[in-house]
Amino acid sequence: MKRQSPPQSRRSSPTIELTLEQAVIKTKCEKDHLFFTRYFFKHRQGIKFRVNWHHKLICSVIESVLTEPGVNYVVNVPPGSSKTELVAINLIARGLALNHRARFLHISYSDDLALLNSETAKEIVQSDAFQELWPLAIADDAKSKKRWNVVVDGKKAGGVYAVSLGGQITGFRAGHMAEGFQGAIIIDDPLKVEDAYSKTNRDKANRKLLSTVKSRKANPDTPILVIMQRLAEEDPTGFIKSGKLPGEWRFVEIPALITDAYVDALPEALRDEVEDSPRDDDGRFSYWPYKEPLDDMLAMERADRYVFTGQYMQRPSPLGGGIIQSARFGRYQVVPELVKRVIYADTAQKTKERNDYSVFQCWGLGKFGGIYLLDQIRGKWEAPELKRRAIDFWNKHLAWGGPHGSALVKMRVEDKASGTGLIQDIRADGAIPIEGIERDKDKLTRVMDVVSYIESGYVHIPDSAPWVSDFTQECDAFTADDTHAHDDQIDPMVDAISDLLGAGRVTNLWAKLAS
Repeated sequence: MKRQSPPQSRRSSPTIELTLEQAVIKTKCEKDHLFFTRYFFKHRQGIKFRVNWHHKLICSVIESVLTEPGVNYVVNVPPGSSKTELVAINLIARGLALNHRARFLHISYSDDLALLNSETAKEIVQSDAFQELWPLAIADDAKSKKRWNVVVDGKKAGGVYAVSLGGQITGFRAGHMAEGFQGAIIIDDPLKVEDAYSKTNRDKANRKLLSTVKSRKANPDTPILVIMQRLAEEDPTGFIKSGKLPGEWRFVEIPALITDAYVDALPEALRDEVEDSPRDDDGRFSYWPYKEPLDDMLAMERADRYVFTGQYMQRPSPLGGGIIQSARFGRYQVVPELVKRVIYADTAQKTKERNDYSVFQCWGLGKFGGIYLLDQIRGKWEAPELKRRAIDFWNKHLAWGGPHGSALVKMRVEDKASGTGLIQDIRADGAIPIEGIERDKDKLTRVMDVVSYIESGYVHIPDSAPWVSDFTQECDAFTADDTHAHDDQIDPMVDAISDLLGAGRVTNLWAKLAS
């Protein structure tokens, strides 16, 4: 395909007098995306943009988007890699400098993120530093962050429309029916982290991606640039790789841990830019040692392999069996000193053979961290028997002394079906403090939210107990496709982890990975 240079701003810029220094800066900004980013980052933030080799690789992709019509890119990068700064913000601002008529459609998983990026790009265009080089006014009717235009010769010219992937786009198409670079569709993280484990939400995002791309390009050659962290095999990157989105696509992967073989496959000009740094036993080292030290990366990998292989290594694992590995539970023979104990319950809707069991679990929060599954009962009980079992289990643990002598503070039950009736019956008696639990996420998402705690060794179960074998077997059998016969013991465990560990009492590695 014939390479074309993007239209230069002098074709439509008002006549301005530049000093020699300004002329040099303007030329460098128009020729070099990384220079443009560093120059305006310093003006905007007051500090230098710290450059790593991967920034240069991303910038080489952007130069291809500007000069090769019809070529689309997917770039997969770890969180915190400056991708939004380079792509969503500065490609818009620089693109308008290069061609004042360029039109950009910017999409992210949320309106808030898309609008923030759009507003930041507009602030660059409005800045004194930008106006000194390209005096572009913003149209008076650009009252929202969602849509704004620049003005050239008193007329609206290029602009931006920013929206979530699921949002409505009316009256706007990216690019123009003209030669050269005329704008782009820029998609930054189209799928929300917590939606990644829901097939319904993944499919919805992929359908919206397809319909948006088909209907919002003014020109078949209008490029699409998708930049995102991998979240699941069937996320938008996987959807595009499977050939379900038309067009010529190129793929760039930047994993958090790299090897010599990865470096050897980089463009020759970048190989010497990669900093040699400490390595693990497999010869892997951090892609950005200054920001992501190797020890931190390895700790994240140990904490949650699913999150790390996807979001950080760009190679999401299939969500089959082994999501919960019972070997990762801590084991105890003697219960340590506890701060408090709580009973968590999951009640079945029906008692037929094919239905789940009702489960009561007593969990303790350790004084020095971690939680401990102390006891469990499980069975298929009708309402009167269910209430009796709940009261007996409470009384058993209320009277339990010794190392378990911390306060038994409450019982928590899912507020649904038979659980709602149990809550009402026990609350009416007034003898047991009982609370309802509202579950607003599907089971897989809730499991994935807490699995890092298990893998980090914060969740302990007994070395031996009559019920512990069934408990570990159920955990090992849990899959993403809901084909296991029973998973009733997992729900109260997840509630306990979320409740006792998820309130900031230990380092929430999942939150760190998802940021």
